[in-house]
Amino acid sequence: MGLALAFTGGGGSKAPKLTGFVSPGSLGPPGPEGPPIEHGVDLAPPGAPAPGTSVDGIECGPTEQLVFHIHARLTIFVGGRSVRVPAGVGIANPQAQGTPAGAFVVSGSCFAWLHTHAADGIIHMESPVQRTFTLGNFFDVWKQPLSATRVGPAHGKVTALVNGKVWNGNVRSIPLHAHTQVQLDVGRPLVAPVHISNWNGL
Repeated sequence: MGLALAFTGGGGSKAPKLTGFVSPGSLGPPGPEGPPIEHGVDLAPPGAPAPGTSVDGIECGPTEQLVFHIHARLTIFVGGRSVRVPAGVGIANPQAQGTPAGAFVVSGSCFAWLHTHAADGIIHMESPVQRTFTLGNFFDVWKQPLSATRVGPAHGKVTALVNGKVWNGNVRSIPLHAHTQVQLDVGRPLVAPVHISNWNGL
């Protein structure tokens, strides 16, 4: 029997509701950036380009670039269980400091234009040029595979939700705009969209 991916509700500013999804449960505790730290283990270790190199035209330089500076959020479920996007993706040799709310990466050998500072799923896009980055770009910087049947080391049918709506295109092409919320469900059961409303100034 198939699982329904039906939308209910109308337009306006109201987010569509999905049926046939299991509850994600409670969000984790607030992390050092404000948004919650996800439950579960890291999907994969953090990865980054080597200093002075680039991936998809995204450079890894000695300092963060702030001409273009926005944030998106990625959450991942594998078999219905939450896994984390680790701190330090896109930061070579990441060095973290402890905070009361968890670890926060403060330095490294280089910073790619897409990176993470904490295990809260927040993707920092800090670039010297304005550009529309994609989820595929982020996974390439992370050095992890992403396809319709794979998310990092996890294999299975991938269902992508973008701002609460099912994404029917290539998962790698999902655009990362300011405050875009992306969820990847690998396998079953599917998990209802996780949504944060407080970006804590990000």
